[in-house]
Amino acid sequence: MPPKKAAAKPNVSAEELLGHYREMLLIRRFEEKAGQLYGMGLIGGFCHLYIGQEAVVVGLEAAAEDGDKRITSYRDHGHMLACGMDPKGIMAELTGREGGFSKGKGGSMHMFSKEKHFYGGHGIVGAQVPLGAGLAFSDKYKGNDHVTFTYFGDGAANQGQVYETYNMAELWDLPVVFVIENNQYAMGTSVQRSTKSPSLWERGAAYGIPGEEVDGMNVLAVKEAGKRAVAHCRAGKGPYILEVKTYRYRGHSMSDPAKYRTREEVQKMRDERDPIEQIREMLLTGKHASDDDLKAIDKEIKAIVNEAAEFSKDSPEPALDELWTDIYATEIPQEA
Repeated sequence: MPPKKAAAKPNVSAEELLGHYREMLLIRRFEEKAGQLYGMGLIGGFCHLYIGQEAVVVGLEAAAEDGDKRITSYRDHGHMLACGMDPKGIMAELTGREGGFSKGKGGSMHMFSKEKHFYGGHGIVGAQVPLGAGLAFSDKYKGNDHVTFTYFGDGAANQGQVYETYNMAELWDLPVVFVIENNQYAMGTSVQRSTKSPSLWERGAAYGIPGEEVDGMNVLAVKEAGKRAVAHCRAGKGPYILEVKTYRYRGHSMSDPAKYRTREEVQKMRDERDPIEQIREMLLTGKHASDDDLKAIDKEIKAIVNEAAEFSKDSPEPALDELWTDIYATEIPQEA
């Protein structure tokens, strides 16, 4: 197993920095708006926000190429935005409207986009991991050069199906990057209390899968690690594991008061490690953008998010006959 990689200082252009800033800010503002709509009763059911973890998907999408696939858990809005799905369709799905990506029938946790190669949003903890290996198997079978990013959290990392998948993925040299988004608290239990392993990525050693730990609050570090991972997969060397150490500012879901950690801990992370503020500081100190430039970007992003919210409110609810679409059978046999 190779040693952990030291954080690199890549030569990155002002254009790239601004792009990362814009994409992370879009996720942040979108999730803030989703939280508002949930509080207003316009979003029902479960809603898991991605605030604080933006650097993970933005960094890895910067390492992806056309045709690469992604699949994740129920904390999925950021992944959709990062791969280019329309914010209006995402917000409409959150509010259960016809204009949503799953016609208003999937909600926050179950959205898909064949066009963007986004395969969900899955509500069962860890269930997306074998599905991600299946997507990678399809690409290997077809003989193309695509890679699948399979995201799961530190809580799901203790699921048995994850390790069954590791074994098969390495056995068959599948081009899959297993991304452990370690936000340190799973549903509400600190990772220190839920596992004796010093790290999660090193569990791949039992199957011969290489990997590394990454600073998930640093979008540039995530991007560089992502490049190493996809290069490994595209070279036909099999799977790779990235344990991305990140942090969610909000509770597990909107119904979680997050009493298992202190406000001081969360505020310290916001003040010292925020992924968006890090890039903002680089842009300002490097004179790549002025404070007014960044305020203009924020204004533009807020307009996009507000437009998505209005679109969701204006979009009608699904018609009743939608109950009979996208299902395996349209008739229920009657008992004799």
